[in-house]
Amino acid sequence: MFGNLIAYLDSVRARDPAPRSRWEILLYPGVLALGLHKVAHWLFEARMYFLARFVNHFSRWLTAIDIHPGATIGKNFFIDHGFTVIGETAEIGDNVTIYQCVTLGGTNPTSGQGGKRHPTLCDNVIIGSGAQVIGPITVGERARVGANAVVTDDVPEGATMIGLKARSTLVPAEEWIREFIPYGTPCDEPCEPAPSERVQVLETEVQLLREELAEMRKALGKPEADDGPDLFSDTRKSGTKR
Repeated sequence: MFGNLIAYLDSVRARDPAPRSRWEILLYPGVLALGLHKVAHWLFEARMYFLARFVNHFSRWLTAIDIHPGATIGKNFFIDHGFTVIGETAEIGDNVTIYQCVTLGGTNPTSGQGGKRHPTLCDNVIIGSGAQVIGPITVGERARVGANAVVTDDVPEGATMIGLKARSTLVPAEEWIREFIPYGTPCDEPCEPAPSERVQVLETEVQLLREELAEMRKALGKPEADDGPDLFSDTRKSGTKR
């Protein structure tokens, strides 16, 4: 048992560079929630549902992670930071990593009966922060779900899902050559141009507008008018005072 705990703590440390020791990992909310879930799940399988729910509620109060006692979880499961919800019929394989604010949610059966209504995560799956995986779907082995994705269809083995409506942006693993970033969409270039580049673009647009205005005045036979002050010039160099 002690050897299994050491192996689990080492598996967490391999996925998270922040902890300095195994003792620190023992204080992680995801680790505490998983330990309490094992107790709640044992009580649930023994049909002691009230006690199982009591442990579940205590765990949620302590860690801000809600794992239903009926959920089935494999080896080396790691929830980074927390604020996660995992439903009753969810099934999680080995070496699965879930980042913060993830929901493994269920659908409301039309028959009113229970049954399988939460997702199944196969081995070595990574779920990015804020993702919502809904319904009795299967996320294949080694699949990746990006941050804030909403997944309502099966994810093939080794595929990557990105975007707010992930089912419409399936990227096969062999085409996804950049490293998966669970906190957002990978981007090799800045998402916004630098301020100096934006100023240069605005200057060019203003110059083009002035040239077009001058041509229009010339075509209409009107005298050239003062186009107003140059907003992009440095007034300190002109020696004038306002």
